[in-house]
Amino acid sequence: MSAEAGTLIKGPSRWALVVGAACLLLCALGWFFNPRQFFISYLFAELVWVGVALGCMAFLMIHYLTGGTWGWPVRRFFEAAARTLPLLGLLFIPIFFGLHLLYPWAMPARVAASAALQQKQFYLSVPFFIVRAVVAFAIWSWLAFLLSKWSVEQDATNDPAPMKRLRKLSGPGLVIYPLTVTVVFVDWVMSLEADWYSTMFPILICIGQMLSGLAFVILLLAWLGPRTSLAEILGKENFHYLGSLLLAFTMLWAYMSFSQLLVIWSGDLPHEISWYLHRISGGWRWVLTFLVLFHFFGPFFLLLSRQMKQTRRALATIAGAMFIAHVVDVWWMVAPSFYPQGLHVSWMDFAALLGIGGIWLSFFARNLAAQPLVPMNDPRFAVAAVKI
Repeated sequence: MSAEAGTLIKGPSRWALVVGAACLLLCALGWFFNPRQFFISYLFAELVWVGVALGCMAFLMIHYLTGGTWGWPVRRFFEAAARTLPLLGLLFIPIFFGLHLLYPWAMPARVAASAALQQKQFYLSVPFFIVRAVVAFAIWSWLAFLLSKWSVEQDATNDPAPMKRLRKLSGPGLVIYPLTVTVVFVDWVMSLEADWYSTMFPILICIGQMLSGLAFVILLLAWLGPRTSLAEILGKENFHYLGSLLLAFTMLWAYMSFSQLLVIWSGDLPHEISWYLHRISGGWRWVLTFLVLFHFFGPFFLLLSRQMKQTRRALATIAGAMFIAHVVDVWWMVAPSFYPQGLHVSWMDFAALLGIGGIWLSFFARNLAAQPLVPMNDPRFAVAAVKI
């Protein structure tokens, strides 16, 4: 048990659980009065926190493969986030009861009026949708379980065998991750609009998930690092490495986002263009402006500065802004499919985000407190006690 982490996060963890439970109760009332809006908000919130957990698991596997010193002080954060995937699978179950309110392919009247939906009916069906979601969460939970189990085993022995198993799993795991995300996010997000599709979209989702996971972990490291045993191995260079990764994924996200728009717009593809037209009409254009400024331009220019990346508070501020921007990005991907005429914000959007987020953060904190924050007996870090 990590007493140091447990002491620091015990109070915030309890408050997160209380706030999360209260917000989910409010959402339950919203379900009674406006079920369609409830499912829209709940889907958006679930996608945000699933993305954080998956992004952290992807970075964990990258760290095991590369062995970079950037991952040494944040490995426990990645592990704790990945182990919340079974919880997120359980929290996803309510969405199964609202498919007929969310997806055109689950609405008989819409299917009868659309030749495109009729052609997709075999694949886009309620039973098949549920099976794919269950299988995806089972695979992710299995990967997270093995990554955590063998990490604990490595802490207890000098034998490098657990680390070898972790590396052997991480290679295939980094192939499984984008493949499974492609399958389920076509279901969960792309199929919200009957005629829209993009081959770049699933990769853009993966990049956004990793960006949000990294931003979340940087925030925690900036808060907990100097107050715990991580301070012994934590220096300015660690934040510099993480800031450089944040910059790299910021540029990659912007490149993929622009490439998707460029291909669709220059190709004059009417069905695909409609997806963007929904998201630049009315008040949605201001959301897009916010994303351009705070999801790319602002962080990009600030992270070019070495001093910014090495300064703990400055980097945490940038990471916090990017995490908020990513939440808005997920909302911008989901909400305009239901409100194409203009900007629409519901109190249930905030309640669902805080509800699922509060429960998730409470379980994350419990996972984090279950192990020492400094990983032990990693054969690649024999001199890890020396401050970087």
